[in-house]
Amino acid sequence: MSYSPDPVGPAGRIGLITLATDFNSEDDLRGILPADVRLFTTRIENANPVTVENLRAMANDLPRAARTLLPGYGVDVAIFGCTSGTAVTGSDKIAALINQGMPGVSVTNPLLAGELALKAVGAQKIAIVTPYLADVTRSVADGFIDKGFTTTRVMGFGLDNDFDMTALPPDAILKAALNADTPDADAVFISCTAIRSAEIVAEAEQKLGKPVITSNQALIWHALHLMKYTKPVTGFGTLFDHAPQPLK
Repeated sequence: MSYSPDPVGPAGRIGLITLATDFNSEDDLRGILPADVRLFTTRIENANPVTVENLRAMANDLPRAARTLLPGYGVDVAIFGCTSGTAVTGSDKIAALINQGMPGVSVTNPLLAGELALKAVGAQKIAIVTPYLADVTRSVADGFIDKGFTTTRVMGFGLDNDFDMTALPPDAILKAALNADTPDADAVFISCTAIRSAEIVAEAEQKLGKPVITSNQALIWHALHLMKYTKPVTGFGTLFDHAPQPLK
């Protein structure tokens, strides 16, 4: 029989490196992605509880995991799907480790994407919500402070494992975003790819009257720009109305 094959991901392929214990990011990211872009996933070894030490240790598995993303075909962009893991390891080191396994591929992560997203919406003072323990929350806040942002309020749920993070109801995340906001904050950043925050972005922005950036939303936004994808993405906040600004 003859047939005309359908292309797989006609507008591009995104590779996600997520955690072995992640219950959420694949669903969240696919929910935001346009239908003509495909997401392909691999996982790295990690362990609960989510502590600074465990987050730092899992980076060693990144080169191996990167090599398993569609070998022989490759992806257009590789995503590292862990905000706190990026914060404790460093964005540049994360990219270098992934490029060991996938030389030359464009790489993004939630901290880099979040930085670019906040700058794109004109935010300098930010309120931060996380699901993490206090020291992990502090590492994420410090990551943004190191990039020149000012934090007006930082709040965490005090959770130490990915199951409990994904089990956070979206309405609890929305309430936390509203409580974390301060009058002088330009935007609210909701950290963590494991929590179901993308679906409450539009409502949170409507209630707050300011941009709301989440880890998974920012990842898709940045990945699509790296791919030079130009079609509109709607329903996930005003971020998608903006283009990234060059990093200084």
